[in-house]
Amino acid sequence: MELSWLDIGFFLAFICFVVGFSLYKSRKKKETSEDYFLAGRSLGWYLIGFSLIASNISTEQFVGMSGQSAGHVGMAVASYEWIAAITLVVIALFFLPKFLKSGIFTIPEFFEHRYNPIPRAIMAFYTVIIYVAVTIAAVLYSGGLTLHTIFGVNLTTSVWIIGIVAAFYTTYGGLRAVVWADLIQGSALIIGGIITMILGFIAVGGVGSFLQTNADRLHMILPSNHIEIPWTALIIGIWIPNFYYWGLNQYIMQRTLGARSLSQGQLGIVFAASLKLLIPFMVVFPGIIALQLYKDQLSTADQAYPVLIKNLIPAGFKGFMFAAIFGAIMSSLDSMLNSASTIFTMDLYKRHFKKDASPQSLITIGRMMTAVFVVVGCFIAPQLGNPKFQGIFHYIQDFQGFISPGILAAFVFGLIFKRAPPSAAITALILNVPVYGILHLNYFAHIVFLNKMAITFAILILAMAIVTVLRPLQEPKSLPSKSGIDLKPSSSARWLGLAVIAATIALYIIFW
Repeated sequence: MELSWLDIGFFLAFICFVVGFSLYKSRKKKETSEDYFLAGRSLGWYLIGFSLIASNISTEQFVGMSGQSAGHVGMAVASYEWIAAITLVVIALFFLPKFLKSGIFTIPEFFEHRYNPIPRAIMAFYTVIIYVAVTIAAVLYSGGLTLHTIFGVNLTTSVWIIGIVAAFYTTYGGLRAVVWADLIQGSALIIGGIITMILGFIAVGGVGSFLQTNADRLHMILPSNHIEIPWTALIIGIWIPNFYYWGLNQYIMQRTLGARSLSQGQLGIVFAASLKLLIPFMVVFPGIIALQLYKDQLSTADQAYPVLIKNLIPAGFKGFMFAAIFGAIMSSLDSMLNSASTIFTMDLYKRHFKKDASPQSLITIGRMMTAVFVVVGCFIAPQLGNPKFQGIFHYIQDFQGFISPGILAAFVFGLIFKRAPPSAAITALILNVPVYGILHLNYFAHIVFLNKMAITFAILILAMAIVTVLRPLQEPKSLPSKSGIDLKPSSSARWLGLAVIAATIALYIIFW
């Protein structure tokens, strides 16, 4: 794609502004580990909401989800977004109060409060591995693929450029730098997505023409034998990665743990839930439009969104779109790096290697591990183009299944059954890997991965129940209560949450 000097200038100015502004906003209050890893627990609802969306929506969606819509899934891939809207409301109203009351830094830390240090260590180890080998590597790859497709930059070179820039301001500024960068990049991302969607509709002759031409791809409910998202997966399967991702995933929950109060945290999460309703129109629709207009240019479905931008964006807007896409990559990557280093530092290093570590030494370790994780991710990322992974979005969702059912089972079971012992949680976390792995044998190839997650989850719940019956706790384990946090719930978040749920149901009815 040819870029004018205006486009190049706009892009460089945007990147410099984001990095400079985020570092400026994070220049104070980095003396303690709470300041560095949780922004001093001072975040307001608008920062939390925008940061949640910016951290989530990246080339994983713009490349992976758009590719799925251009492939064999169509509109049904929007279920990941619209189910997430309902999930976020539940998390805001029921999960967040427990997390903030306990005063935790990380989600694995909650497992120690509920059980003992062993489940915490297992979850922390799993999470770091998945972050580096799956999510960080996937964002680096999809970002590199986008730059390669649109601008012809070498894939490996693109991956390293993205990794180095994100690592720079994340390493220096911690969570405070991340959320301020996300506020800017999230806004640019939404604007860029809307522009692309509008230009796509114009190119296909308007919204009416698009809906009529692609009517067979605009169904949310697919047959039970569909190879990716059958309607059976919407009953249980899809809820497992959603509740894990939005409620027990450190790089998403970290900004809510940094909320200045429960009310601000709940408002921020529900605000993000309302924005989730809009995402499919900016991501899924363009993927279908790309298939309609440029099918002969798509060597893989993951190229749908980049090809659409390459062909549709006029001169003068290319620099803006380049900046918006680059910002989408950065906003997810910086969050993942910050959270991976937080878990390693607080749950593994401090808990098991140096319990008396000073706050400054913890910050140093966190910065060092951020750099290490970037390097490892950059080496893995270029390998993810292999067709055996079935596209980047499938790769991310599928491989998280090796940990998400077990983590969710241990969390939910432990909250409901107060006498569940630590051995029950350990059983679920350890069994998850072999059970899910067995379901990936050729004999079970006919079962879609979301239903494999549901089967794994059911087996783990049964295993936890058996362990609890055989070895229940003598007395229920009480959770700690941290002072100094305003735990008054938000009535506005509750009513807005109900409106989000109603709107989600209405969208499913419209696109049945």
